[in-house]
Amino acid sequence: MGAEANGSSSSLNFLIYGRTGWIGGTLGKLCESQGISYTYGSGRLEDRRSLVADLDSVKPSHVFNAAGVTGRPNVDWCESHKVETIRTNVAGTLTLADVCRERGLVLINYATGCIFEYDSGHPLGSGLGFKEEDTPNFTGSFYSKTKAMVEELLKNYENVCTLRVRMPISADLSNPRNFITKIARYEKVVDIPNSMTILDELLPISLEMAKRNLTGIWNFTNPGVVSHNEILEMYREYVDPSFTWKNFTLEEQAKVIVAPRSNNELDATKLKTEFPELLSIKESLVKFVFEPNKKA
Repeated sequence: MGAEANGSSSSLNFLIYGRTGWIGGTLGKLCESQGISYTYGSGRLEDRRSLVADLDSVKPSHVFNAAGVTGRPNVDWCESHKVETIRTNVAGTLTLADVCRERGLVLINYATGCIFEYDSGHPLGSGLGFKEEDTPNFTGSFYSKTKAMVEELLKNYENVCTLRVRMPISADLSNPRNFITKIARYEKVVDIPNSMTILDELLPISLEMAKRNLTGIWNFTNPGVVSHNEILEMYREYVDPSFTWKNFTLEEQAKVIVAPRSNNELDATKLKTEFPELLSIKESLVKFVFEPNKKA
């Protein structure tokens, strides 16, 4: 599904869910910087009547869903809060998509790419990434299971743009949700190359995707992969020359986490074709994250 862009910023009116979240909060700031009218939804995703009330009140041109349960401090929380996870991540997201479809509205849904893991067809280090049409193969965590379920169901909604975010990173290294901040605070890290999302570059692109009324599934990551050690080496080079860290194996990691973690490479060809200016993951890390944080 695609249509003509809505034109100037004055014709845009975004309704955003996820005000208190990292992505949701950033979206509001981006709208302000671009002069786009926006409102944060007050309804609960799983409460259809409250969503309808939001739409009636705001009369948006597009809807953005950055709400969801990821768990605090991490996705292990979902393993012991399964009903709460289903209520928001599955029932809530589907309800919002359905309400938007009734109104003929495009829904930009920030999803996850943590629904795949390296396999024989996509071996580690091969450069063969999972494409948008590939079937999720990672079921190690309940969080990922619910995300894969809802993605499959959302395929039936022609008004939904599903953006597969992975290991999000921004220049704000004080944010505890930032993947760099997370691994820099861990006692030990597993060194595996992964696809990742530089929010400073990609969130503005998601606004442009709304303007273009793009729908369907998109691997919402920068092209290529970067390993955890490579990121920490850059952190040491640009931010803290005294920084040190230790590695451990997947087997050792498994002893200190409840649910396994997804490791994969997503093929970003589709996104790069639509937005040729999109930087590779390592280029984007330098430009948007480490150069702004460079210590003299």
